[in-house]
Amino acid sequence: MGVREALSAYRALLRATRKSFAGDSLMLTQSTIEVRKKFEENRNVTSEAEIQKLLEEAREASHFISNMIVQARLNSRGGYEVKPDKEHAGATLEVPSEEMIRKTK
Repeated sequence: MGVREALSAYRALLRATRKSFAGDSLMLTQSTIEVRKKFEENRNVTSEAEIQKLLEEAREASHFISNMIVQARLNSRGGYEVKPDKEHAGATLEVPSEEMIRKTK
C-alpha cells in the first residue's frame, strides 16, 4: 500500500506545481526540488500511522498548490496581472508594482 500511495501523492504534487507555476521556470524547478526533498526525507518511514499522516499532508499540499496559488505576471503597464483559472469565471485582477505606486505619490 504505502509505496503506491506515496508515488501517487508525489505525482499529484508534481502535476500541481506544473499547473500552478507554468511559465515560471525558477518556481517550477525549486518546487520540484522541494517536493523531491520532502519525499526523500521520509523514504524510510515504516509506521503506518506516520505514512498516512504524511500522505494526508501531501494531499493537502497538492490541493493548496492547485487551488490557492495563482501566478501574477508583469504586464505592459508595469503592473502585475493575475488571471485565475476557469473556476474564477475568467476574472482578471491587476496588482500595481512598486514602481507604479511610487509614480502616483
